[in-house]
Amino acid sequence: MAKREQRDSRSSRDKDRPEKKKRNMLKTAGVETVDWKDVNLLRSFLSDRGKIRSRRITGLTPKQQSQVAQAIKSAREMALLPYSGAGKR
Repeated sequence: MAKREQRDSRSSRDKDRPEKKKRNMLKTAGVETVDWKDVNLLRSFLSDRGKIRSRRITGLTPKQQSQVAQAIKSAREMALLPYSGAGKR
């Protein structure tokens, strides 16, 4: 029987590069709590299509990601931020 090789999660070309640590965007901005009225900050957590970026991308803690999502939803409700997608066709 042939011995199976264990595969690394990173591809061979990525093994040479050191892993890049995600930077917490709220911590670098010095924000303690997220406010729905701070539209410029909230826009940095939206994609170009208006979707909320995931924790994997933003590097936030679960609690912070929940605060950001809730603030974005409130800002959308007050028409400060756009909803995602182009709507129904």
